[in-house]
Amino acid sequence: MLSIDPAANTERENYKLLTGSIIPRPIAFVTSLSEDGTLNGAPFSYFNIVTANPPMISVSVQRSEGNQKDTARNISSLKEFVVHIVDHDNVEKINITAANLQPDQSEIELAQLTPIKSSRIAVPGITEAKVRMECVLERVIELGGDDSPACDLIIGKIVQFHVEKSIYEKGRINPDGLGAVSRLAGNDYARVGELFSIERPI
Repeated sequence: MLSIDPAANTERENYKLLTGSIIPRPIAFVTSLSEDGTLNGAPFSYFNIVTANPPMISVSVQRSEGNQKDTARNISSLKEFVVHIVDHDNVEKINITAANLQPDQSEIELAQLTPIKSSRIAVPGITEAKVRMECVLERVIELGGDDSPACDLIIGKIVQFHVEKSIYEKGRINPDGLGAVSRLAGNDYARVGELFSIERPI
């Protein structure tokens, strides 16, 4: 067994250890609006549930040389965003949105995704996702870094769920129908594999 001190590693070396071992990771596709009204979209795999009461999710948006990315800046300003679950039907288009564009350029247009008006917030979602969640900002927490924060941990409260009817069964979401994909390391992704059940102790 290797024993590695992260303090002796570069950021990139720690990144490789994290993304190679904490797998699979769910992928959030986040839409947000800039101050000039540009609809931005970007995928994030540092994403998970925070609590169900009320329903909250977290997305960690890494900074670039201490500078906030468009998504974090937009959410901090407007305090609204939409999270979509990435699946094997939309992952190719979502991958296109990872391109580095200027703030006034829309990744939604670049990837030819289809905007759809939200019910409770001003930020549109996209129709290509089987699950989307309208969120209002609960909190932004600046974390990491030496001289300036390394990331913005965004916690959002879900105010509206949208779920495709074909995958909704008695209050539950059918995982096969959803077809969610997960992030591994490098250029690798994974589908949901063989399912198995283990009863939890009482």
